[in-house]
Amino acid sequence: MAEREGRPVRARMSVELPLWRALTGYRLLALGYALVLFVPDYHRYAHPLGAALYLGVVALWTLLTWNRFTSAERCRWLFPLTDLALALAGILLTGVLDTPARIADGCHTLPAVWTSGAALGCALKGGWRWAAAAATLVVAANVAERAELPVRDLLLVWVASIAIGYVVEVTRISERTLAQALRIEAATRERERLARDIHDNVLQVLAMVQRRGTALGGEAAELGRMAGEQEVALRTLVAGGGLPPGRPRPGAGPGAGLAEAEPVAAEGPCDLRALLGPYAGAAVSLATPGTPVLLDAAAATELAAAVGAALDNVERHAGEGAQAWILLEDEPDQVIVTVRDDGPGIPEGRLAAAEQEGRMGVALSIRGRLRELGGGAELVSVPGQGTEVELRVPRRVP
Repeated sequence: MAEREGRPVRARMSVELPLWRALTGYRLLALGYALVLFVPDYHRYAHPLGAALYLGVVALWTLLTWNRFTSAERCRWLFPLTDLALALAGILLTGVLDTPARIADGCHTLPAVWTSGAALGCALKGGWRWAAAAATLVVAANVAERAELPVRDLLLVWVASIAIGYVVEVTRISERTLAQALRIEAATRERERLARDIHDNVLQVLAMVQRRGTALGGEAAELGRMAGEQEVALRTLVAGGGLPPGRPRPGAGPGAGLAEAEPVAAEGPCDLRALLGPYAGAAVSLATPGTPVLLDAAAATELAAAVGAALDNVERHAGEGAQAWILLEDEPDQVIVTVRDDGPGIPEGRLAAAEQEGRMGVALSIRGRLRELGGGAELVSVPGQGTEVELRVPRRVP
């Protein structure tokens, strides 16, 4: 856990660390500047002991906490908020501890430029919103302390604090985006490495088992056929089409995919490639895009079931040894799945006769499903040249 958390911390500190170090140096320099201004004017204050006591507290606090302002992790909110409280107290105490004449002449406040460090600390810790709030409080305290305001200096503090806070927020967003991109890149490299290993070892073995089993015949031929189906399924998984739980058992027919699969979630988008992946096998080839094909989960389930019904028809009517091909196309306004086989085709008028006989596979399992989704199915069959079923589903289900 510590190692995992350490990576984003190092990435963020690589950019923010110079800013925190600059703030640390600024606080120390600003304290020294305030003391240099105070010492020569010590006897000019109305209450010099009170002013010296305040600056002593500020000096002690700054020296004790300087190392707390070296990084965002070490600087808890207690420290910049305490800085801000001391800065506001010093501005307001100036009206009590200094003489009215010196205040009227525009003399600096007790903490002087040390107040800017408090606003900058809030900016680095919390972003531009905290910077704006802290700078506004500093300006308000100066308004309450004297009538004539150093408008230019106060405006500079206000704008600089907000600007630095905004830069910090943008930097953190960029760091998170970069860290996520690096994690994705690392995962992709690992996936490619595993894919190479699988291709060089497992897939080669499965292909060899398929060839030897087919050559030997008998029970070995069945084993070879199962190895071939597993090879195709594994190639689909390596290519990016994940296989969900419930993948068809080895040796199942072309349409056995979704019938034995667990139903998908009823809500949210679903990658249609994952639902069509189980159909791939020795007798079924699957071609999908390289990126996820997202569709509403209910629509994706119905579309995959329609594909299963089409493959069932191939298994029943195309004859033993028939090959089927599934093509998934992802268009901006719709998703298209084409199922094609190299069987004998459907004789003219056979579908109408099947409906009259009560066989409603194409009418209900395929066209009926898609009609409810606002889509449609088009079937083209030429005797002796196979059958092609094109299934279309719109992106938004009415």
